Amino acid sequence: MREMKKADERRNEILDAADELFTQKGFDGTSTSNILEKVGIARGTLYYHFKSKEDIMDALIERYTSSMLAKAKTVAADTSIAVNERILRVVMALNMQNEHGGQEMMEHVHKPQNALMHRKIQQVVINQVPPILTSIIREGIEQGIYQTPYPYECMEMIIAYTNTVFDDDLVLMTDEERATRIPALMFNIERMLGVESGSLLYMMQMFGNEEEGSSN
Repeated sequence: MREMKKADERRNEILDAADELFTQKGFDGTSTSNILEKVGIARGTLYYHFKSKEDIMDALIERYTSSMLAKAKTVAADTSIAVNERILRVVMALNMQNEHGGQEMMEHVHKPQNALMHRKIQQVVINQVPPILTSIIREGIEQGIYQTPYPYECMEMIIAYTNTVFDDDLVLMTDEERATRIPALMFNIERMLGVESGSLLYMMQMFGNEEEGSSN
């Protein structure tokens, strides 16, 4: 058990160092030698834990997504927060770019050579986010806020749409085209959930300042 703990600690030291270096110098600008120097270990020790620099980035993505999902689940379970506000907070918690070094990581993930890594993140989001949001929607149904016989399917459709159409790699669009899709999406979400038209427009802020500005 002691040896396992040491191995886990060393692995996390490597990830912490790589995370910091990727943020400072970028993924391409960071070499394995930079990571070795920062951690103070031999090359063989690094390769015992990770096969390559790409493997390190993959592990960092897993660590980021696990952390975000844990935060989202904690928010979703907090019944002291109103249902609509809780949905918004869950979505905000799932924004990887809000994490330290998240912007650099997302830029790396969207490179063509990292398509598999990108797909892994999409799989995590599409498979694990709808159940988190569904628990809140069901609560809202019990409170008479939402009217839908398909809470999970609604969340799955919304997540699948936002995770593909608003992904710069899959659907190419201008800022103006993106701005028109946001209110259109909210319009359809309101109908899927059976709420009054315009009652969920405040959630447009989850798409960032650019869309908020376009709604003024």
